[in-house]
Amino acid sequence: MRPSALAAFVAQADEVGNPSSLHAAGRRSRRIVEESREALAARLGVRPNDVVFTSGGTEADNLAIKGLYWSALAADPQRRTILASSIEHHAVLDAVNWLVAHEGARVEWIPATRAGAIDVEWLEEYLAAHAPDVALCAVMWANNETGVIQPVDAVARLCDHAGIPFHSDGVQAAAWLAPATPWRAARSSLAISAHKFGGPVGVGALVASGVTPMPLLHGGDQEIDVRSGTVATALAASMAAAFEETAARREGEFERVTKLVELLERSVSSVAPDAVFVGESSARLPNIRAVTFPGCQADALLMLLDAAGIACSAGSACTAGVPRPSHVLLAMGLSPTQAEGTLRFSFGWNSGEDDVAALVAALPAALDRARHAHRGRNARQAVAGTS
Repeated sequence: MRPSALAAFVAQADEVGNPSSLHAAGRRSRRIVEESREALAARLGVRPNDVVFTSGGTEADNLAIKGLYWSALAADPQRRTILASSIEHHAVLDAVNWLVAHEGARVEWIPATRAGAIDVEWLEEYLAAHAPDVALCAVMWANNETGVIQPVDAVARLCDHAGIPFHSDGVQAAAWLAPATPWRAARSSLAISAHKFGGPVGVGALVASGVTPMPLLHGGDQEIDVRSGTVATALAASMAAAFEETAARREGEFERVTKLVELLERSVSSVAPDAVFVGESSARLPNIRAVTFPGCQADALLMLLDAAGIACSAGSACTAGVPRPSHVLLAMGLSPTQAEGTLRFSFGWNSGEDDVAALVAALPAALDRARHAHRGRNARQAVAGTS
């Protein structure tokens, strides 16, 4: 957490007062919540009433995907198709699949290119032929595994023309690319999460402009009747403080972290010349780099680096521990072997050159052991296949 966010959290956590209560303590908490909402809205270029506090990006994505689908279906039973990119985070991916399994929805997955961006021409052609059947379209602002920025401005224009809601998972991108105004569709929503920009874990927001999703939670009608439940004053204040500082320092941080990732690329290439950087030809967020290391399993390399004090990930952190290739990398056209050998390195507001130096120091030995283990496993499988 950023020091400003931690200070805001501690200050409010030491106070009492439900922001829905009418007594003085409740009114004080309510004022803090609304000031936090206004601060976020100002930095995002939206109205305060567009900001709905949630428990994080996953809840925000679920509220948008399920809530907008139900709203569209209630208005027109013909609208059962959901368009979503094939590289979405599981918060969107699994929400869509749940609607298909339990609510009679249909899904069309927007294909991705080898460069890691969605195929806008495919989307344009599909909407031209099937727009009356579409309930909503979901395309993330930037991918959480590759950092590749998606053409959301073009998607927003297509959705506007077709008259359908557009939802974007902006969890990774908001810290670096907000305000969201340039691409906002007339009927759109955006998911953000505080811990991606130095705020606390456990709070996020759905920014809903021109749309009102049906609620997932009932029992109090808080948050403009969209998200029931007592708003956590300390978390809201902390999130607003973190985003305020992030926005104020964005330009300098963008340049600093870009140089840090460039140092990562040079350093990794110097000790692993055969390493392949994913999404090389695309515009990317400054803080994420996915790297394929031929001849080894990413999960084994991850654990070896972890033992050396390096925290990285194979695929999404939300699916950690699941031994399967990343659906994002497979959708981009990487082979299962390439996908299984890919790690994601990411940097935050407090990352520095010493972090890159620590990785470079640990990487050669970790790669050697991971590749040795991979060769041994392949040899055992070959023996087993002939017996």
